[in-house]
Amino acid sequence: MLDMKFIREHVDLVKKSAIDKHISCDVDRLVEVDRRRRDLQQQLDAFRTQVRENGQKVGLLRNPKSDWYQRAIAEGKSESDIQAEAASVQAELAQIKPKVKELEDEEGPILEEFERLMLTIPQPADESVPLGKDDSENIEIKKVGEIRTFDFTPKDHVQLATDLGILDIQRGVKLAGSRNYVLKGLGCLLHQAVLRLAQDMMVQRGFTPMTVPVLVSEQVMAGTGYFPAGRDQAYLCERDNLSLVGTAEVPLTAYHADEVLREADLPIKLCAMSTCFRREAGAAGKDTYGLYRIHLFDKVEQVIICRNDIEESKKHHDDILQNSEDVLQKLGLPYRVVNVCTGDLGMGQVMKYDIETWMPSRESYGETHSASRFYEFQARRLKLRYRDATKKIHFCHTLNNTVIASPRILIPLLELYQNKDGSVTVPEALRPYMNGCEQIGPM
Repeated sequence: MLDMKFIREHVDLVKKSAIDKHISCDVDRLVEVDRRRRDLQQQLDAFRTQVRENGQKVGLLRNPKSDWYQRAIAEGKSESDIQAEAASVQAELAQIKPKVKELEDEEGPILEEFERLMLTIPQPADESVPLGKDDSENIEIKKVGEIRTFDFTPKDHVQLATDLGILDIQRGVKLAGSRNYVLKGLGCLLHQAVLRLAQDMMVQRGFTPMTVPVLVSEQVMAGTGYFPAGRDQAYLCERDNLSLVGTAEVPLTAYHADEVLREADLPIKLCAMSTCFRREAGAAGKDTYGLYRIHLFDKVEQVIICRNDIEESKKHHDDILQNSEDVLQKLGLPYRVVNVCTGDLGMGQVMKYDIETWMPSRESYGETHSASRFYEFQARRLKLRYRDATKKIHFCHTLNNTVIASPRILIPLLELYQNKDGSVTVPEALRPYMNGCEQIGPM
């Protein structure tokens, strides 16, 4: 979330950010609730101080051994005068307590509304982010690799993999409904090989590999910004108040929630291979063919937690983008990088690069990676902080990016590496993970 002080001082900017991101929120109501919240807090603090001081005073006045009582006697006050003063202070205290209760009763709903409204306020985008309504207005930054031309009629990934006996969508649907699948034999091994290659590359680059829960608490989902706005996209386990994650970003980023880290330990670089679950709510009829938009997939995710420094965040953003590009280059897949426009940004993202890999059957580039930086948006929600050399506490910055996600990446892999006889050549980088297998041939 944003700092409320920042919101108060930049109301117009925050309103514009919400409009640019197409996110509905009531900034004016938040400012009004915040004003009342602070007013109530000020009154309550004053009354509570008075209650505490009066309570102490009554205790001292009624204790003959206290310094207060002895000074009063030395000043010539009688015992009855002191007790009368104690009774007066006690009476004043009795009048204050109902006022405190009344203000506390009003404060509860105000605080609840304040917290609810704060979770709806989006992060303003970086100035370099293009203004746009949706992904059709993302700006291409670069293209890498040559797009293959075929001297035969190529198959799409579904036809190709089905003929090879490595994909069974029909039985996947039988098992779990639409947008499900089963990978078999060398298809399963190819899927796992891609993930293992990506994880090995991240470990070699100093990222700590993690095995993390994929079923997490509501607080973790809200802390990373996926709730409340993305709640309809998550599979919920209401009985246990838990949710399946759509990315390992969630548990990785929340791993140090409610902690104060040492500046010397930053940046923290984590990666995880995990299964991911997405309902794809609202995507009915969109990309329903094949393995592009499915409910369950596996992904290697990279997360960086760093100091509260914009320039450092930008450098890490470039680094995590390059990590993913290097995986695609290792696989020999042509791709492009786009600067995601405001209308295609999430609530907490300051800036995002998407990598789109060429998919012959779509006759276009399809999104395979998203590299995001959040500054302190997630860290504020998660209370993820660090202490600098002067002992001052700051909120961390967070970033994340897909290293590889499969089976979506199998679409370009299978289609671009297919041969005229219906076989598929295994990229050299993957062969060590497939027991030296060089080609997937027809059954």
